[in-house]
Amino acid sequence: MQCQLLKVCKWVTPISENLQSVALLLVRFILAYTFFAPAMMKWADIGATAGWFESMGIPLPTLNAYMAASTEMAGVVLLTLGLFSRLITVPLLVTMFVAIATVHGTNGYNVIHETLQWTDAYINGEEVIGTVVFLQNGYENVLNYIAMLLVILSVGPGKISLDYFIKKKMNF
Repeated sequence: MQCQLLKVCKWVTPISENLQSVALLLVRFILAYTFFAPAMMKWADIGATAGWFESMGIPLPTLNAYMAASTEMAGVVLLTLGLFSRLITVPLLVTMFVAIATVHGTNGYNVIHETLQWTDAYINGEEVIGTVVFLQNGYENVLNYIAMLLVILSVGPGKISLDYFIKKKMNF
C-alpha cells in the first residue's frame, strides 16, 4: 500500500507544483479585480472620499484618502503583473485592517444577513421585488482578502510573475 502511495505522490507532486503557480496567479488576479472598483471610486471623487473618511473619524482624511486610493491602485497594477508582490501586500493588509476597524467591523461577520429567508428581498433596507439579497456589509469578504494577501506575502507570487522572472534573471 505504501509503495503504491509513493508512486502516486511521485506522479502528483510535479503536477501540484505547477498548479501552485496557476493558483497564485488566480489569487493575484482576484485580488487585483477586487481592489480595482474601490480604487476607481475613491479616485473618481477624492474629496467625497476624504469627507467619508472624516465622518468615520479617520485622522488626516484627505491624506488618508489619497493613500488608500493609491495603495489600492498600486495593488491592482503590481498584483496583476506579479511585480513587488510581497511588498505591496503589506500596505494592502493595512488597508484591509482599517476597513474592518472603520467600515465592516460593527456590521458583524456576514456580508449577507444570515437570519433572512430566501423570500425576503431587501437591498439597503428597501424591499425589492425579484431579488433575495440583504446585504449586511460585514467583514467576511475582507477576511478572505486578508487570507489571500497573506498567501502572497508568505509564498510569493508564483512562477507566472515578473518577480519570478526578475529573480531568475538575477540568479537570486
